[in-house]
Amino acid sequence: MSGDFTQEWGSERARVADQAAMRLNSAPAADGGGGDGGTFASTPAQKRSAANTIETELEPNTKKATEYADESTNTAVKGFDGWDAAAGLKKVADTWDRQVKVLMGRLGSEKGSLRGASGLFVQNDLGTGDGFRPLGSQSKLNGL
Repeated sequence: MSGDFTQEWGSERARVADQAAMRLNSAPAADGGGGDGGTFASTPAQKRSAANTIETELEPNTKKATEYADESTNTAVKGFDGWDAAAGLKKVADTWDRQVKVLMGRLGSEKGSLRGASGLFVQNDLGTGDGFRPLGSQSKLNGL
């Protein structure tokens, strides 16, 4: 019985390794997604374009909007000098500045991640493929 199990187990391992190799080497689904037909995938050009949009539009426009809001708020704070409204506006302006700083950091981080994502996906795919190679070579060494 143990010989039957060993032979069946080896045969099953070889079948799974062959199927995995086939899937890893196949072209992506027509919708660009994998497995369940989702739309996870994007091209390196799309990632580059998104990173460029962050750099050329979102970051500079956010900075301009922040400067404009700061100027207007500072003018209002001066106009309400001595009133409780001035302290409230100052507190709101400080909160705004902290939030903008976080947003700008997030935009920079996303930009860097988009630019580095393609290389990471390729490395991950190669690592996954390397992980399946021993299954295929072991079954061939065992004569299966």
